[in-house]
Amino acid sequence: MKNLDLAKRVGVITGGGGVLCRTLATALAREGAHLAILDIDAEAASRVASDICAQGGTAIAVEANVLQRASLEQAAEQVLQRFGQVDFLLNGAGGNKKEATTSDSLEFFDLPEDAIRWVVDLNLTGTILPSQIFGRCLIQSDRGSIINISSMAAIRPLTRTLAYSCAKAAVSNFTQWLAVHVSQNYSPKLRVNAVAPGFFLTEQNRYLLINEGGELSERGQTIIRHTPMARFGCPDELVGVVLWLLSPAASFVHGAVIPIDGGFSAFSGV
Repeated sequence: MKNLDLAKRVGVITGGGGVLCRTLATALAREGAHLAILDIDAEAASRVASDICAQGGTAIAVEANVLQRASLEQAAEQVLQRFGQVDFLLNGAGGNKKEATTSDSLEFFDLPEDAIRWVVDLNLTGTILPSQIFGRCLIQSDRGSIINISSMAAIRPLTRTLAYSCAKAAVSNFTQWLAVHVSQNYSPKLRVNAVAPGFFLTEQNRYLLINEGGELSERGQTIIRHTPMARFGCPDELVGVVLWLLSPAASFVHGAVIPIDGGFSAFSGV
């Protein structure tokens, strides 16, 4: 692990303007990777890329919609024009929506169709389409890697978060399917894996875990009780596993979904 072999490797990060992906991008740039920060929010992508460059790293910001093939194709052209290759893809775009989550005021039977589709599309289709577009580039690399973002919701369906749980379970399934598919049909050198974060406070889930007064909600308290390490995760705690998955140290890790959850998935509650 002293030599992560990331120097001048070109990586594409979707959802790169978000909290977790911004942390991962900064760490990858620190190891010498050249990055394309993709986000539908051009300003957010630019802030991340600018911060990386200010710290001596190499990054460009690319506005892209992970739900539109044409947008991703244009993004791929920009990345190839700037760097000439793609060595890894981190599918970080995703998230949940309050309107697709059951509550005391919103029953399962009344969840809006458009909210359900929005969450499923963003997390699942928003992982598949970038894998299609940038996967063509990756099979040309002798050390290509795709990392998807799954969730604890994929391992144990979480109450209330219907669409998100279903979508992330599909992401885990897609990760395993794609790992087999690319090995059998394209390249035995391209690896596909996923990480399954436990509970990290983000803008997407804060409304579920923290009350307006800043105290843990009942749901937040339940999560802490069922997390053996008795706390939420910090974004930096995703870095080690992602660096490992991209490095030669994980050269035989393929089709895996790695929990990073403080023991949540191991605890039965008893």
